[in-house]
Amino acid sequence: MKAIQFAQTGGPEVLTLADVPTPTPGPNEALVKLSAIGINYIDTYHRSGLYPVALPYIPGQEGAGVVEALGPGTSEVSVGQRVAFTSHPGTYAEYVVVPAEKLVPIPDGLSDEQAAAVLLQGMTAHYLAFASYPIRPGDTVLIHAGAGGVGLLLTQIARMRGARVITTVSTPEKAELSRAHGADEVILYTQTDFAAEVKRLTGGVGVHAVYDSVGKSTFEGSMNSLRPLGSMVSFGNASGAVPPVSPLLLSQKGSIFLSRPTLGHFTATRSALLERATAVFNWVAEGRLKLLIQPAYALADAAQAHRDLESRGTTGKLIIRL
Repeated sequence: MKAIQFAQTGGPEVLTLADVPTPTPGPNEALVKLSAIGINYIDTYHRSGLYPVALPYIPGQEGAGVVEALGPGTSEVSVGQRVAFTSHPGTYAEYVVVPAEKLVPIPDGLSDEQAAAVLLQGMTAHYLAFASYPIRPGDTVLIHAGAGGVGLLLTQIARMRGARVITTVSTPEKAELSRAHGADEVILYTQTDFAAEVKRLTGGVGVHAVYDSVGKSTFEGSMNSLRPLGSMVSFGNASGAVPPVSPLLLSQKGSIFLSRPTLGHFTATRSALLERATAVFNWVAEGRLKLLIQPAYALADAAQAHRDLESRGTTGKLIIRL
């Protein structure tokens, strides 16, 4: 089968198209023939070496397609069934073997592209809004990268939860997109000190929570945007990893709460996975959650997809179509 691999960490140029053996499913596993592959920022962390992996490595954590074969004892899915999954490596390929417990059936109202586009980022937005800091009606929250894949989904879910939503973006075009997806206020961080603007927009009080996927460059400003007893949810490193933080700093900023969550801990059981995935899929099918999917890349163009993603010039979701 064809797959994208890298044998050393580095820039997008280390991604190469290779012929590799088609995997065989073992006990309680399924072989999935992929039709759509989700591209996520974590893929660039693996490629760059920020998150170390064993080499050579096939990147990718998300996909959708059809079950082609089952290993012994597999009962959660059946051959010919359309499924989606996330948080399982090796998806930049034509086929992948996945533990059956990680596979989520795709409802008839959703395409494979929609399922691959929304599962990881949608469930991320779900746990952020429902668990990391459970948004309450009347809250004001700040969402960085408001025109990105998670940002657009989280904005919509935060509005469903009854929040006032402030986002940050880099361009007027992205500001317009963020507003179209429900943002009440949008800050151009390239032109304005976002922390000062947040304080102005909140009458000097600050927000109840900040959802920060940017990392190093926004971390301090994010803490400064919080009201006393606010929650700092740091869930990404787009600008680099956040340096170590003294617990004393949290008290100095107003006895704020700091968390660094990851999706795997919020979908660790099959019941939790199906609960979050089903909610997200239903919202999309009902039209309550709008998806923005960019034109699909070919598998051979994965390196260009990474360049585009890391340029922070993209909006919405990037996918590979097979």
